[in-house]
Amino acid sequence: MAEKTEAQKRAQKAYMEKFAVARVRMERETYEVVQAHAEAHRESVNGFINRAIGETMERDMEKESL
Repeated sequence: MAEKTEAQKRAQKAYMEKFAVARVRMERETYEVVQAHAEAHRESVNGFINRAIGETMERDMEKESL
């Protein structure tokens, strides 16, 4: 694979600066279950966790508005 150009490196850095990193610790066995679930739904572990967080927050807000 060819090395990235300086412009590509700057573009990737600018893109990554839009994100914050949150580390999640879990038992390895739990992670394997999460990973298998994500793969079964054709998404990454990161994508699944973000979706789960978003859906939970939506549900919580609906409960609060009742």
